[in-house]
Amino acid sequence: MSGHVVALCGGVGGAKLAQGLARVLPGEDLTIIVNTGDDFRHLGLWISPDIDSVLYALADLSDPVRGWGRRDESWGFMAALARLGGEAWFQLGDGDLAIHVERSWRLAAGESLSAVTGRFCKALGVRASILPMSDDPVSTRIDTDAGWLDFQDYFVRRRCEPRVQGIEYSGAHGARPQPAALGALTRPDLRAVVICPSNPFLSIEPILALPAIRKALRETRAPVVAITPIIGGEAVKGPAAKMLRELGFESDSAAVARRYAGLVDVFVCDSSDPLPAPIAEMNLVSAPTLMTGVAEREQLARDTLRFADETSALR
Repeated sequence: MSGHVVALCGGVGGAKLAQGLARVLPGEDLTIIVNTGDDFRHLGLWISPDIDSVLYALADLSDPVRGWGRRDESWGFMAALARLGGEAWFQLGDGDLAIHVERSWRLAAGESLSAVTGRFCKALGVRASILPMSDDPVSTRIDTDAGWLDFQDYFVRRRCEPRVQGIEYSGAHGARPQPAALGALTRPDLRAVVICPSNPFLSIEPILALPAIRKALRETRAPVVAITPIIGGEAVKGPAAKMLRELGFESDSAAVARRYAGLVDVFVCDSSDPLPAPIAEMNLVSAPTLMTGVAEREQLARDTLRFADETSALR
């Protein structure tokens, strides 16, 4: 089936499925809307971790061991910075540093984040459109038993150790969605919207906090398919399961699916888990969701598109 596909994602799991989609779809048929709620300024540089994770994955530059950053990275800059007593808690590899420097001076010169990201896609041979959810700043902040923390303070400096009590997406209500991202969600040839297996609180809900994007998802006639980030009660990577428990939810696929109620037509659970009890107006299905390599990423992409196409055929 032909048509355009839009993926919403952030983080390592989202980047993996984005790569799978990019490998099974023509580049012009894929738009990836990426979370920017964890963007921040560090050492005078503008860092966009989720955009870079997706960019590196689609350019086949990701580090397969760490799951973030570039493969074959060197760390001379960080070692020199640490010797000077600098802020070395957020790791910037030497190759990775180049993208932050290039982004930062271009932003300072007046280019938008989406324009800079488009430059990087072209330079690295990425054919799919990678778009920030907004060119306006949105900041994810975490209410914890240690007080309110900026996202990177919670996630990296404190290694997700404080207990989470609440989350806010500062600036989201007034942020304008990136125009091409909103346009992709309203295309007449839209085949499917895919919500990648990313942390719902930290990677997907910042995107959904933009009112225009949430409205577009509610109104689209295309099927919306979400994939669980939880397998066997735990997250493959990151604090999603811990956050679910601390916020009073069960740590399972059903808890994530319910957060997307009213937006999602199909929710994909891992085939190793039993299907949850039915959720109104949502089709719960199973597929292998653990992406240990490129083959598994491609297969999950194909399964996701098949579920979307089957849903369209029933309408």
